Amino acid sequence: MKACIALEDGTVFYGRSFTGPGEAVGEIVFNTSMSGYQEVLTDPSYVGQIVTMTYPLIGNYGVNTEDMESARVHPTAFLVKEYNALPSNFRATATLADLLKKYGILGVEGFDTRALVRHIRTKGAMKGVVSTADISQEGLVAKARAWTGLIGQDMVARVTCDAPYGWADNQPTAGGDFTSAKTSAAHPLTVVAFDFGIKYNQLRILADKGCLMQVVPATTDVRAILAMNPDGIFLSNGPGDPAGVQGVVETLRALLGKKPIFGICLGHQMLGLAYGGSTYKLKFGHRGGNQPVKDLTTGKVEITSQNHGFCVDMASLNPEEVELTHINLNDNSCEGMRHKKYPALSVQYHPEHAPGPHDAMYLFDRFITMMRG
Repeated sequence: MKACIALEDGTVFYGRSFTGPGEAVGEIVFNTSMSGYQEVLTDPSYVGQIVTMTYPLIGNYGVNTEDMESARVHPTAFLVKEYNALPSNFRATATLADLLKKYGILGVEGFDTRALVRHIRTKGAMKGVVSTADISQEGLVAKARAWTGLIGQDMVARVTCDAPYGWADNQPTAGGDFTSAKTSAAHPLTVVAFDFGIKYNQLRILADKGCLMQVVPATTDVRAILAMNPDGIFLSNGPGDPAGVQGVVETLRALLGKKPIFGICLGHQMLGLAYGGSTYKLKFGHRGGNQPVKDLTTGKVEITSQNHGFCVDMASLNPEEVELTHINLNDNSCEGMRHKKYPALSVQYHPEHAPGPHDAMYLFDRFITMMRG
């Protein structure tokens, strides 16, 4: 089935759908990971985006229930050079096409993904439409231009949980509180995690390190958080423009100094706003499993998993209060910071990997140490 990919600047590519008919609008971005497409697809940070994989062959190991990073697929469409419909993997329980069809996500193959990626790297990420119903260039370009885009939009509201929940036995559990744990003389560390679009592996890792987790909606207020009396507060990743998220910055600002805080990706950006800083949109973002980052506190370089289109502007922060701790070695952008007065640290990238390298797992240990005082 013929499919058309149209960008807001008038650029058009033609391919074919491997998931049937459909149409999707979103910001067209690319991911450089060679594997991990299931984790990419189930990462809530991709809400509102059309994802292009740069690796040419996708689908060769199928999908399974264990590698889900959330409860569903989040990109509006998925673009690949060549789709493999016959996976070879003992862990596979279904094909990539099966997963996309289950959630109504359009998958397109058979076009020059390298040309699309080179265009985005030159011109920047832009709005686009993918369609099998309408393959006329003029009509689709007009639809792409008419889309509202991500800037200024509250995309977190689309993915945050409706009610608190816990985490046990590698899966979400019914929500509760930490009362029983706190009554124990040897209680585990208790962590409240703000769900801005949380990935399951963040919960897995913290639970494996002995933390009792309670995940709460993004709009949970200060009184409710402090009433739980957690040992620490975790700020998850999430989609879109941090400046567009409603009702969170003020909450985080009020929590500073009350409890140790660790933020990842959007959580890092929200902390930057809570510190009084600002964020800006990157030209084409950082997405993939091969981004080099330097830890300025140790001098070590790590290869990291990343997925973000916005960045904290360190020039907007008071250097007497906030210290830059990590930089991206490709463009020197901010990849991590810590507050000099309050117990708060954050990174722009994904130390929980899934997919990607495990180099940055030490950051969870820093959070544990900070909570233990």
